Amino acid sequence: MPKAWVKEHRREYYYRKAKEEKFRSRAAYKLLQAVKKHRFIESGYVVVDLGAAPGGWTQASRRIVGSSGFVLGIDINPLKPIDLPNVRTIIGDVTDSQIEQNIREFLPRSADVVISDVSPNISGVWELDHARQIDLATWSLRIATSVLRPRGNFFVKVFQGDMLSDFVQVVKQNFSFVKLIKPKASRAKSSELYALGMNFRQPET
Repeated sequence: MPKAWVKEHRREYYYRKAKEEKFRSRAAYKLLQAVKKHRFIESGYVVVDLGAAPGGWTQASRRIVGSSGFVLGIDINPLKPIDLPNVRTIIGDVTDSQIEQNIREFLPRSADVVISDVSPNISGVWELDHARQIDLATWSLRIATSVLRPRGNFFVKVFQGDMLSDFVQVVKQNFSFVKLIKPKASRAKSSELYALGMNFRQPET
């Protein structure tokens, strides 16, 4: 069976599945697959979702945490409201120096997990796109280390490239367990990966 057919079938499968299960994007399955394997989001957790639009990850997170948890979705653009209990959405830029304070004001307590699917506008110039993605991942890490509880978790989109190794080393300075993940729902030819950091080591103050 041709590989191109298999890849296209997989893309269509997750697109149809998202429609059937009323997720706003097929990207929801990337998060669900990663959580199923590594269990970094659990029932009752407080989740911060950076780069939340169109809302697929926010929906998926709410499905996992249930009615006893809380999900805050943040995006630089207005996000269509998600009519679910214990879900809030706000406008915010991960590169804004005030974003951590804004997030804390909406949370019921320190976050258990920060997830980030933030992406740059793709230019088509690989070196530039890679650098922009690592920069956004670094901003996401800064937010995570500000709003996470001790032993909390972090899950962030990255692109493969020569800056990735250095970024992973920085994540390792803050989390006891770090792993690069490519969920099955990610396109095979995509350079997209996700860095998972678990067991946040909050620095002593």
